[in-house]
Order: sequence, then structure tokens, then C-alpha cells
Amino acid sequence: MEKKLAVIALGGNALLRGNQKGTIEEQNANTIDTLENLVYLIKEGYNLIISHGNGPQVGNVLMDNAAGVEKYDNAAMPLDVCVAFTQGQIGYMIERNLRNILKEHGLQRNVISMVSQVIVDKNDPALQNPTKRVGKIYMKDEADKLAQEKGWVFKEEIKVEGGWRRVVPSPDPKDFMNADLVERLAREGNIVITTGGGGIPVYIDEKGDIQPIEGVIDKDLASAMVGTRVKADEFYILTDVPYIYKDYKKPTEKKLEFLDYADTMKYLEEGVFAEGSMAPKIRACLRFVKAGGQKSVITEATKLEDRRYGSKITMEYEDDRR
Repeated sequence: MEKKLAVIALGGNALLRGNQKGTIEEQNANTIDTLENLVYLIKEGYNLIISHGNGPQVGNVLMDNAAGVEKYDNAAMPLDVCVAFTQGQIGYMIERNLRNILKEHGLQRNVISMVSQVIVDKNDPALQNPTKRVGKIYMKDEADKLAQEKGWVFKEEIKVEGGWRRVVPSPDPKDFMNADLVERLAREGNIVITTGGGGIPVYIDEKGDIQPIEGVIDKDLASAMVGTRVKADEFYILTDVPYIYKDYKKPTEKKLEFLDYADTMKYLEEGVFAEGSMAPKIRACLRFVKAGGQKSVITEATKLEDRRYGSKITMEYEDDRR
């Protein structure tokens, strides 16, 4: 019997908690705590593909760039290179720690981390509507100067009065490089780390050449795309809450443990799930099951092994649990 293939999307909190500075020691400890939860899937015979977020890390790289330009007149790296940089950094941490964890549990699997390019449509309307905030916060005069010099787009930063922050497009992921190779490696039992941070957004030009785009792809949508492309059976998003909630942190809050496609879509359209937090994750889960995946699961990063936690989305209810 062929082993099940699962895509595991590690959220930002799987690597860096909100109250931390982001030291390597902190990120390593968080990575180990999260990866320990994958051991039970491996012991049950699953083949795995792992993706991960990179928001705090790429933000730090962009701020390092800005400091280097201001203090040393260094040449700043473009955003696509910053995404590649953090893919290598985080992929290395995941691979090294996972290899150590597998050894401790007496498990033998190869672990491979990839710097991954994700193909987007060069005519995607999202490219004309930058929404994703990246990098440091500037005052208005600095932001205006950078907008004129570099062509960057800025929006007012709600967290800091008088602050402005660069925004970049978030195009929809269509495919990713080496998809067939990733599927083959994973089905052979190798654990593959791919499309970190949503992948590096690229497009194919008129000559058939690969060109970068200054943007950031949603990590969960990219992970769902990977799952669909490799025909994975299951899709897991590990985040900072143990369940999906209706009316989260409101007096009417309700835990949703089992959902089908129709009910989830209804909740999404009604605005039950907050944009910028749970809503994109829900969309990713819906895409995966609609494209043929058996189930999507959203749960807290260190609760994956505990079956008492997690919300499951399937195309149809498997029984009368609603």
C-alpha cells in the first residue's frame, strides 16, 4: 500500500514567537519544539513535504539592508534575493534539527532543503495593487524620498503614528520549479523542504526566460498549491491557535472542529474569519480539498500529534459531526 503524502506548512510562530527578539538560539529551540510533532506522522509511514513562513526573517534582512545602505553605503539586495536568503537560512535550521530529531528517534530519512521559485502570472491584477507590508517603518519625508528614488509604494503604518511602510504585491501562486522532482523525492521517502516564505515569485517572459518579481507570495496559498501539484493526500497548517474559531475573541466565539467545503465557504463569505490572520489559511485549505485533497487541518504548532486538537476541513462531512 502506497504511503500517504502530506504537506506541512509551518507558520511564523513555529520558528519565532511574537515576544522574542529572533535570535538563532530562540529560533532553533522553537524549530525543535515544532518538528518533534512531525515524528508521529513519520512513524505512521507518511511521506512529508515541509514549507515554512519567513515574515520576521525577511523583514529583518530588509532592515539590515536599510542599515547597510545608510551606514556603509552598501548595495541593497532586491526582495527576491532576500526571500532566497531566508529560504536558505530557515531551510538549513529545519533540515539540521530534523536530522537530529530523526536520529534520536531511530528513524532514517533523507532531508533535503531547496531554494524554490514559484511561478506567478505576470498579468496578475495583484501586481498592480501592492498590499503586503515589508521592511522597516519610515517617517513621511523618508518614505517620500525612497518612493521617488526607488519607485517603492508606501502605505501608512497603523501600528506607529506618523509611520509609513513599504508595500509590495502578493500575486497568486500557479506552479513551482522542480515540482515533478519534489514529488518523486517525497514519494521515495525523502523529506523535502520547499517553497519557504511562499517561494520566490518569478514569471516566464516572452523569450521563455525566468524573471523575478518584487513581491511576496502568501505562504499558505503556496503550500496548498504545492499539495495540489504533487497530489498530496493531506494538508496541515501549523499556527498559533489549536482550532479554527467562529467569531474569534468575541463573546460569540465558537470552536469549529469539523467543517465541510460548503459551510466553510459560507463562513468565509460572511466575514467570520479575520483577514490578515485566519482567512488566508482557510482559503488555502479550501483550495486544497476542492482540487482533490482528502483533508486540510489547522492546528497549533506543538499540538499536531494530539488528536484532541485541530480543525479538519473536508469536501463533505465524513459523518454527522457538524
